[in-house]
Amino acid sequence: MNLVRIGNKIISKQKISQIIDEALQLRQQGLSQTDASTRMGIDRSFLSRMENLGEIRRGKSIAVIGFPIVNKEELQNKLLQEGVDLLYLLTEEERWSFVKNNTGLDLFNNIMDAIAKVHACDQVIVIGSNQRIKLMEAVLDKEVIAYELGHSPIKEDKYVNPGEIVDVVRAIKRG
Repeated sequence: MNLVRIGNKIISKQKISQIIDEALQLRQQGLSQTDASTRMGIDRSFLSRMENLGEIRRGKSIAVIGFPIVNKEELQNKLLQEGVDLLYLLTEEERWSFVKNNTGLDLFNNIMDAIAKVHACDQVIVIGSNQRIKLMEAVLDKEVIAYELGHSPIKEDKYVNPGEIVDVVRAIKRG
């Protein structure tokens, strides 16, 4: 254990590192600074300052949303490595579970919250059926980059080539 003495205090560098890792993981999952700091019991301002200290890229924020994706975890890992700001990726099972496990009002509020977070991003990549892509363009009222999985309705998980999506993300970053 890596300990540091400061006056009467003994500080664990390992504990600090674990808190930072957890906070960044929650933020990568799409939680706001307020939600992540509340869940962890830390000040939101601390989380904001920590992010500012570690920030290496400022510019276009990127959201990737899509369903139903069979290789969700593989795609998610690749996109997190690329620094994508917001991810909403679901399998068909997760999509239906989300619908079934929320009451009408909760479902509406959760969808509105997700739309607001996606809308706040500068660039949005939508992975889904032709109808879902058109719907997202209308709801977001901005250009989206479409990765069509087929015609609606899609009722089974589809494979998404991570390399193709990563190429799009890199092109956005290059501007």
